[in-house]
Amino acid sequence: MIKNILFFVCIISYQSFSQKVTRLYDLSSLLNETSGLEIIGNHFVTHNDSGGAPVLYYLNKKGEIIQKRLLKDQVNNDWEDITRDQTYLYIADTGNNYDTRKNLNIIKIPIDPESSEQIQLIQFTYPEQKDFNYKLKSRFDAEAIISIGENLLIFTKNRATKTTQIYKLPKTPGNYEAEKIGELNTQSIITGADYHEATKTLVMSATIDFNIYYLLTLKNFTLTRKSDYNINMYEIPIGVCQVEAIKILSPNRFWLTSEDEKGDGYARFFKIEL
Repeated sequence: MIKNILFFVCIISYQSFSQKVTRLYDLSSLLNETSGLEIIGNHFVTHNDSGGAPVLYYLNKKGEIIQKRLLKDQVNNDWEDITRDQTYLYIADTGNNYDTRKNLNIIKIPIDPESSEQIQLIQFTYPEQKDFNYKLKSRFDAEAIISIGENLLIFTKNRATKTTQIYKLPKTPGNYEAEKIGELNTQSIITGADYHEATKTLVMSATIDFNIYYLLTLKNFTLTRKSDYNINMYEIPIGVCQVEAIKILSPNRFWLTSEDEKGDGYARFFKIEL
């Protein structure tokens, strides 16, 4: 079977002055490696990445921890992002810095912590990956996931080409080969993503050199679009940072978290408006 893989031409417009930080809070030292952000009701949900406890942290709008949810029998190999639909949360255990992992998975969790439903796994491989030897410039690392309709999309973090490959997975637990559906020439390394289904807006966090981080927005993003995209690229104006989590409120309002890059033990939680 011949697959239609879409390689989009992306016109990137750099926007340097319109963005502003409207709120900024320090997070608890428990969240020094925050790497994912979602909203449930009036609260935010985040987690740490590789080696952290298998815990979800619920935050108020000032970034204060109000609840912890331990995911029993789960392991945080390298949790990189989180997304949701109406019923479930999906945690992307997809960090693969050196292309060596053979246990990539998405953890599917009922949003309701009182649910008796079991936590399940969506396990997957990349069909193009044949070599699992150690590499400094990995092709199959991923730090970004979104929920779109009945599917999950994974956006890879390609250090070598500064593009992102888009892979599709079903939301049904099982073992799959991820389906490559496209590639975006983002001219940057993708570190997080979110999708606003009502306005079909895709937003990603990214970096070029791991010093300055950017917010990328694409309008009218769908699984069926076959035309090219305009990408607006905004510098995140908070100085030294490591942004790996983003949540879209509307096409011009976003919450983000940044790992502890200031060296004081505290990550940051902030809101940007365009």
